[in-house]
Amino acid sequence: MLRIAQLLRSLLLILITVVAQGIQFLRLARSSRAALSAEVLFLRKQLVFYQEHGIPPRKLTAAARFSLVWWSRFFNWREALMIVKPDTLVGWHRQGFKLWWRCMSRLGRPRISDDLRRLIVRMVGESPTWGEERIAAELSVKLGILVSPRTVRAYWPRNADPKDRRRTSSQHWRSFVRNHAQAMMATDFLVAITAGFRVLYVLVVMEIGSRRILHCNVTAHPTAAWTMPA
Repeated sequence: MLRIAQLLRSLLLILITVVAQGIQFLRLARSSRAALSAEVLFLRKQLVFYQEHGIPPRKLTAAARFSLVWWSRFFNWREALMIVKPDTLVGWHRQGFKLWWRCMSRLGRPRISDDLRRLIVRMVGESPTWGEERIAAELSVKLGILVSPRTVRAYWPRNADPKDRRRTSSQHWRSFVRNHAQAMMATDFLVAITAGFRVLYVLVVMEIGSRRILHCNVTAHPTAAWTMPA
């Protein structure tokens, strides 16, 4: 409970700091370029004074670290950084990225319906030679229910082993891939996050046999036409 209270307090301080500095930024944006240059030079002279006298800076709060990371995105911060090392600021940026990605990530896939769970159990009992891949394919082709073999395995009956050697189709998947690798392609659609927290969508098409990339495309706004190779 105490940890949650501290986290909420830190988030509140970060929010207040961002709002206050945002208002200050808007005020400075209305100032002339000469006035801004003079103010920057004035502040740098004070920082140099502290450095020359060896006065160590205080430990920065979470709100102060977030503020430095945020405003560093809008200019060349390496020339203006004085109180910490560049690697330290980069480390704060990575921590913020991890926290942001953790908040954006979902907590697993939703559970399937009870009717579908009972249907999987029924198919396992009525078709003793079918494995998880075959059941997932039957659900997709004949009933239009899209589930992965891993999802089928998660709801497999406890008294039946999905890896039982008796449960096999006319050909194992490994044998099928080995026999048709030269004529098969694998497609993957993934998401990449840039250092500036931009979301980019990546489409990759690879030939299975040679592992050669046949098509690769990256965009921030995917469309149906974008997925078609040139």
